[in-house]
Amino acid sequence: MSRGGWKAIALCGLWLAMAVVQARADEPALTPLVTSFHVHSTVSTGDLTLDQVAEQAEALGLDAVVLTDNFVLRYEYGLYPFRGLLKRTFSIRSVLDYGLDRFLNDVAAAQARHPKVLLVPGVEVVPHYYWTGSLFEGNLTMHNSQKNILVFGLPRAEDYAALPVNGNPGSYRYDWASVVTLSPVLLFVPATWLWFRRTARVSRDGRVSSRARRTHRLASVTLAAAASLLLFNAWPVGTPVYSSYDEHLSYRPYQTFIDAVAARGGATIWSMPEARDFNQFDYGPLGKVTVKTDPYPEALVMTSGYTGFGGIYQDNRTVADPGNFWDQLLGQYAARRKGPAPPFTVGEIAFHGMNRDTRELDQVLTIFWVRQRNAAGLLEALRSGRLYSVGQYTKGSGLRLDQFRVECAGGARGAVSGESLDPSGAGDVTVRVKVTAVDQGAQPITLMVIRSGQVAATLTGVTPFEQVLTDPGAPPGVWNYYRLSVKGQGSELLSNPIFVGPVPAAQTDPPGAPLASDPAVAPAPPAGAQGL
Repeated sequence: MSRGGWKAIALCGLWLAMAVVQARADEPALTPLVTSFHVHSTVSTGDLTLDQVAEQAEALGLDAVVLTDNFVLRYEYGLYPFRGLLKRTFSIRSVLDYGLDRFLNDVAAAQARHPKVLLVPGVEVVPHYYWTGSLFEGNLTMHNSQKNILVFGLPRAEDYAALPVNGNPGSYRYDWASVVTLSPVLLFVPATWLWFRRTARVSRDGRVSSRARRTHRLASVTLAAAASLLLFNAWPVGTPVYSSYDEHLSYRPYQTFIDAVAARGGATIWSMPEARDFNQFDYGPLGKVTVKTDPYPEALVMTSGYTGFGGIYQDNRTVADPGNFWDQLLGQYAARRKGPAPPFTVGEIAFHGMNRDTRELDQVLTIFWVRQRNAAGLLEALRSGRLYSVGQYTKGSGLRLDQFRVECAGGARGAVSGESLDPSGAGDVTVRVKVTAVDQGAQPITLMVIRSGQVAATLTGVTPFEQVLTDPGAPPGVWNYYRLSVKGQGSELLSNPIFVGPVPAAQTDPPGAPLASDPAVAPAPPAGAQGL
């Protein structure tokens, strides 16, 4: 090739490099958005108005609140075969009762009055519940009334209106089966005929027999009453997508719901998958009715296409333990490297108000790293996995993840939570971690680095805690991922994963070897530290 050809190639390469640098310079910087996630207001079951929620968030120094008012809380049970006629309905105030347009408009108005706090509208949904047992046998049970999915990212009322949810008439089906339910209206035809029928039996004075007329009128009224009752029993004419009397549906209603939200561009979060709920209500001679929701961690593997799940909340949790359900899903995603993104974890406060419990808005937080300080920016960060969760159950015990980054090629290339790093033969995988306390104090912590479902290192120290670790034992030839779990005094922190591509086999120790502190780039390991 001529000297001019090489020069042209060099200039093209320089131009491309400059274009990449310029693109990165033009890309908005990431800023942390300290968020209270899963909050109710007086629109549904909360004790605080939208303005009061914003005021409290501002007083606590929060940047954002994700509102998740209950979409619909309408439960009913009917006796077979007259479920529409002989039924009991129980309803609690909800967004559907409040009005979808009104809810979205009121959130926008509250946002205008409180510009310092980002208010993101969303809903909490019970897609399906079902009944088992019998009222007369005293073992009637309603299942899954608290098996919830959080939804946000749907900006229009019509996006919510047709979501397939038990208790939402807007999602009912109208088909030939619906037409059949209207068949009792045909009874009005013979009823009308009987009412106006002229009898052949005539008395001597030429008048219709009063006894025959009464018989016809009685039959007419009976048929009309039967038709009216059957039509009332069939109301509403439409039928729910899934029956609340079918106990064999498993996760079909939930997958249908997740798909419906995704089709409208929204995000779905499995809410508190290991929380439980149990209540019994006494109905005197009819016995007790049980309302319960069992923990549902298996929902994470039985459904797909959802955006995330509650990883930190005030209840017992094991889903995010090393090797459990979340790691199984992350491992599957790392192995295929295609298809939908893996589910990411958020922190849920499930806040209803100070009169309901002792929770405060900032006791469980989700910190999003956003490019835009708006609902779209928060949604993009969630879908990208740029976030971590914090539980700060004691005042002043909060932790902050100032740095979590995986690097290679001497730090020339790197990735943060939710991103992927391809070493491309570099082989020198390095993990950088920095954890501080919110009050900038010295808080003892224990930090686990989890590599592809296995604990690769357990480190103990005091905040501010900073460590750089090399990983010579990453399994070669496969994609891996790294994530963090940190425990403090009355606090905890859970990161989202960083995916790392295959490293050359020749440059690794035996697969599964622990991570180790790199003395060339890291301070001395704290007392009690173990290698990765």
